[in-house]
Amino acid sequence: AQRGSLLPADARQSCPGRPEGQDHPPENGFTPLEHPVPRLLPHIDGTVLPSLGGFGKHQKQLVVLTWIPALFIGFSQFSDYFLLAQPNGTCVQPLTNESNWTAASPLVTGGAPALQLAVNGTEGAYGDSSMLCACKEWRLELHTGLSQNVVTKWNLVCDSAWKVHIAKFSLLVGSIFGYLVMGVMADWFGRHPVLILSVLFMLVFGLSVAFSVNVTMFSTLRFFEGFCLAGLALSLYVLRIELCLPAWRFSMTMVASFLMVAGQLLMPGVAALCRNWPGRDDWQVLQIVIISPFVLMLPYVWLFPESLRWLLATQHYRRSKVMMLRIARKNQVNVTTEPNGVLAELEQELHKKPQPTCIVKMVSTRNLWKNIVVLCVNSLTGYGIHHCFARSMMDPEAQPTALCHADYYTMAGIAVATCLALCPAVGLMGRRGGLLTFMIITALASLLQLGLLNLIGKYSLRHDTGTTAVFLRDSLNRKFSVAFSIIGMFSSHAVSTLSIFFCAEITPTVIRGGGLGLVLASAGFGMLTAPIMELHNQKGYFLHHVIFACCTLLCIICLLLLPEPRGQPLPESLADGEIFTRQTLLHPGEQHLLLAKTDGDFLFAVFDSLRENSTASYNSL
Repeated sequence: AQRGSLLPADARQSCPGRPEGQDHPPENGFTPLEHPVPRLLPHIDGTVLPSLGGFGKHQKQLVVLTWIPALFIGFSQFSDYFLLAQPNGTCVQPLTNESNWTAASPLVTGGAPALQLAVNGTEGAYGDSSMLCACKEWRLELHTGLSQNVVTKWNLVCDSAWKVHIAKFSLLVGSIFGYLVMGVMADWFGRHPVLILSVLFMLVFGLSVAFSVNVTMFSTLRFFEGFCLAGLALSLYVLRIELCLPAWRFSMTMVASFLMVAGQLLMPGVAALCRNWPGRDDWQVLQIVIISPFVLMLPYVWLFPESLRWLLATQHYRRSKVMMLRIARKNQVNVTTEPNGVLAELEQELHKKPQPTCIVKMVSTRNLWKNIVVLCVNSLTGYGIHHCFARSMMDPEAQPTALCHADYYTMAGIAVATCLALCPAVGLMGRRGGLLTFMIITALASLLQLGLLNLIGKYSLRHDTGTTAVFLRDSLNRKFSVAFSIIGMFSSHAVSTLSIFFCAEITPTVIRGGGLGLVLASAGFGMLTAPIMELHNQKGYFLHHVIFACCTLLCIICLLLLPEPRGQPLPESLADGEIFTRQTLLHPGEQHLLLAKTDGDFLFAVFDSLRENSTASYNSL
């Protein structure tokens, strides 16, 4: 067996009746950690799936079914850029007849310094938001593909601008709660019920959003839409991982990531097609268009079965038998002819009752909870600092909440480049090596942007006082800032994507939904920093960037504690997750012996290990 990895199936079969995850029989009176389990059924990647045809026709068809909704999920996740885009505003009827001014830049309330006004024919820098808001009637124009959206529909400007940020919060906050709740439900009731319920309620709440009568109703329904969208994305991610053998897991996941990025790239075109639709507002048509394709997932009630891996891990053996026969028939494999095979062993375990596990039991583990916490911090840092880089990349003269098509396509292009780079990087360096490399690049880009650019500015101010020199300094500073921002967005997106996949691989099947839900919820908190900064008009933006830059340094140290799951079977029980640790300097037998003991018996285990070493040394002499 390799150090820091799960034991292969043939090694575990040598000790029938041994507790799962324990590599040696109980010694010195120590009691087993769990009740005895079958010899073959817990080793799904090593024995069960190969006996059913491996990654055969049945599994490939189901993986393709998990790819199709990824495009629709991409539409929904990036719909805020169009439904809640900030318009350009022109005052048609001021409160006083003496002043005649217009807003010539994108209208962002709350005191944006870049906004220029023309008052009585003279232009001046905007300094007082009350002057801009002293207008009876606005003419609002969008430049994001739609002619009307939620902001223009209900005039969410000036004193009502905070409602736009609440609407942005609602989808993200709903997603955070959805990841946490649906992850627990996926472990307790199964992946299939969560998938179907998410699809049904996604259609109900998503279509109801299009018929909102005010912004309060819109925000409330968007919360439930985000909740259902999170359950849909999480269940599909878990099902995709659990269908694949070790060699196929990463490639199948990356295909789904490419499809989600494709949804981001196609979203401006979809919005343009919904422009000037007769009989309906543009934003209503767009909402209906991006939700309606989920109707195609209704046949998944019959087409998509429950995860066989979850059924076996939670001892749903009667349902597992029906599922295994179905898979073997589709893969054209005869499993009834083996007298000592998996199916024969399953017959002896049909009397056992199901035993689902909750994510709360993770707190009683020694190593598993640490790995999940490290990945939660990584995911939070990756998505949080991604907004810092995106804000630095945008034109400082543009408004912070106005994303033009150039910035939108730049971010989408960076996402495509990240997915393309992840494939060879993970193939060469592994999961942990790739995650560590991209985190180091993120930290360097952040520190250079915060430190080097300020150093250039101070040095230039000290030696260069001419107008030309100041212009060259600002131009050089701007170019370096954009370059570091692009590099940082690239690497931080890779960190976020790889952290989520890493968690899905090292979390045991019995709590994979809950563990993945924690990491995805942490990613949601990272995304939530963007509308929070916009709500405060970017006040404290520099401190925000400094905090996340410090978190990247902390993550680099913590990543060294993670194991390397490449090529290893997925852990099925909590005991499997406990022995799935990083490589150490200890002998494999010593490491597993230490991990097999309880905390109270740790010193006795160390003493036994030292005694065995001394005995072996004496015998060799």
